[in-house]
Amino acid sequence: MAQDDETFDQLMEWMEGQFDSGDQAAADTNYYNITLKMKRIWPEASNGAWLYVEQAMASSPDKPYRQRVYFVSQQSDEHLSSDIYSLKDEEKFIGAWKDPSVFVGMKPADLVYKEGCSVFLFYDGFQYGGKTNTGSCESTLRGASYATSNVSITSDALNSWDRGYDEKGNQVWGAENGAYIFKKRM
Repeated sequence: MAQDDETFDQLMEWMEGQFDSGDQAAADTNYYNITLKMKRIWPEASNGAWLYVEQAMASSPDKPYRQRVYFVSQQSDEHLSSDIYSLKDEEKFIGAWKDPSVFVGMKPADLVYKEGCSVFLFYDGFQYGGKTNTGSCESTLRGASYATSNVSITSDALNSWDRGYDEKGNQVWGAENGAYIFKKRM
């Protein structure tokens, strides 16, 4: 499906930028102040949008703990999906949100697709909301068997609740009381 729909363009505008959870961390010590930076790469792609994503503790912005590439595509007027990819040699891409030319010469085939980890989004006229399919995204972090992500995106915030579960369905990592609230700063 061509990506010329205003719903898709709006989602890209809302996702691209710099976010942090500083307000939430100041109000609730169960949350850390985390920075989230998303920058569009490969703008010539016509079948969707590629975003480089970097997350770090605000106290260590040059030492990200998560680097990904998202491929966002439109499935229908209100339904979109965000496929998740990891990078080989992640260290080479630290700070690439400031200079996406680092990706020139690369292609999607150079990324590692995270099977079962796609987030399926729906636009309700106010926000984009969605989640992964339960049990489909494999994770071995801290004894997990699988991970889940629930997200909602508005013009000024991105809420993300990532959790890992063991084979018995017990949560072994991630926030326990609700989503991280990332406020858009730029």
